[in-house]
Amino acid sequence: MLKYPIRNFYSGRGRAIIKNMFNQSPNPVVEAIKRIKDSVVSIVVSKEIPPELLESLPIVGPGGLPFPTPPESENDKFPHDHDKIQIGGGSGFIVTADGLILTNKHVVSDAEATYSVVLDNDLVLPAKILSRDPINDIAIIKIEAKKELPVAPLGSSSKLELGETLIAIGNALGTFKNTVSVGVVSGLSRFLSAHDGMSGAVAHLRGLIQTDAAINPGNSGGPLVNVRGEAVGINVATVMGAENIGFAIPINSAKRDLEDLKKFGHIRKPFFGVRYVILNKELKSQFRLSVENGAYVIKEDPPAGRAGIPGDDAVVPGSPAEKAGIKEKDIIIELKGRPITEKTTLQDVLENCEVGEKVPLTYLRGGKEAKTEVVLEERK
Repeated sequence: MLKYPIRNFYSGRGRAIIKNMFNQSPNPVVEAIKRIKDSVVSIVVSKEIPPELLESLPIVGPGGLPFPTPPESENDKFPHDHDKIQIGGGSGFIVTADGLILTNKHVVSDAEATYSVVLDNDLVLPAKILSRDPINDIAIIKIEAKKELPVAPLGSSSKLELGETLIAIGNALGTFKNTVSVGVVSGLSRFLSAHDGMSGAVAHLRGLIQTDAAINPGNSGGPLVNVRGEAVGINVATVMGAENIGFAIPINSAKRDLEDLKKFGHIRKPFFGVRYVILNKELKSQFRLSVENGAYVIKEDPPAGRAGIPGDDAVVPGSPAEKAGIKEKDIIIELKGRPITEKTTLQDVLENCEVGEKVPLTYLRGGKEAKTEVVLEERK
């Protein structure tokens, strides 16, 4: 037997429960997408191809997928002419109302290509490459619009936690504009050697955000977004042959690049000037060294049949490292008070240094520890 008459359920607390069942609070993922969607753009890469090569040259999109047949109508989204064809595509997102856009460097790496941006409202505008980050896979491009543009809010990648909900947005497969996928933070501070299918170049990327939100070809350069609708990363890569393993560049790296561009007119990166390998137990044994951590300064072995050239020097002539007295076969064990390990490389520490900064350095030479200071210069 019920303790209370059923009619009592419809008064007081019972009425509130039923009201909440039919008046759910807004879905945070949906609200986050609404907040940032209008700022996400598609980037079209076009290039002049000699007519005699058109029939034999396989023109494919990101990931080896064929592009749709070029449109013929003047009202088509992707403009083209008889001299140029679309050879690539990617994504980006607007970060200032006057038209600055963040994307990947590999999306806009071809100096001979021209670039167009397709806004959320399908307006197509020519884009100018302002700067490419020489270390990270980041580029800043610019469009000119007649009115203020929607801007993506930028969050902080340093506050991300494992399991946090993330949203990837971009121009999937170079065709499906503003495709959305949802996942979580699967890992932080990942290292990846990524192969660019368009140029063939290999980029060594560190400090990446790993996510299981689907990142498809064409998503490159689009934002990775938290549930507050803030961009916390730039989608950059996925692992071929694996499911739900994607990576993004932390937005804090891009924010530093934006600050450099506004202050100096280009992206500035501190330059040290050594070639090195990061030591571990195996390399310690291979090189017969006394330590298993640190950056072992060593020149690259020239390919078979090619003599060494000046670019192969372990210590770049005239570099801050040479001026600080660093020599080949030194082992840099600490920079700016941070031990150099496989998890914290020399480049990781330099990424958080400033051009012109005087940085303390500890190294081993012949098994003996020594200290010096290096004044970092701008990477040219």
